[in-house]
Amino acid sequence: MKEIIALSDKEVTINRNEFLKVNGSIDTNLYYIESGSMRIFVLDGSDEQNIRFGYTGNLIVALDSFLTGQPSNLCIQAIKKTVLKVITKKQIDEFLALKNNQILWIAILENLGVQQLEREIDLLKNSPKERYERVLKRSPQLFQEIPNRHIANYLRMSPETLSRLKKS
Repeated sequence: MKEIIALSDKEVTINRNEFLKVNGSIDTNLYYIESGSMRIFVLDGSDEQNIRFGYTGNLIVALDSFLTGQPSNLCIQAIKKTVLKVITKKQIDEFLALKNNQILWIAILENLGVQQLEREIDLLKNSPKERYERVLKRSPQLFQEIPNRHIANYLRMSPETLSRLKKS
């Protein structure tokens, strides 16, 4: 991943609650989080549904827009002040044109795909307690970086249910 991050020649700072990407916009950049935390969500009527988080050391992207160059329904918002390294699609494409770099990119995309599939299955099959335990095991740092209300939304449970599960 460090080879991808090294492509960046631009850094941006996004303040708390500020949007990096809004619903219906195109964003063909990939971002590396130097510090801070972000969330990706979709709007369902007036409700927000968190689908992914990123914090220090993570990549974050509106993957559908990045890959297609089309508008996306994803929103990306800073949870707290966040410093991002910006990697453009052009930089990625030039990197991928070089021999053997596609293996790294494929590994990153495969990892994202597997994570998304695990999450979808988790939401369909598992109880709130099982979802909480899986996320705690997979990403314990999440609970230090992301407010409980956002985690509860991500896990599709009330903040009160999450609080009870954390106490038990």
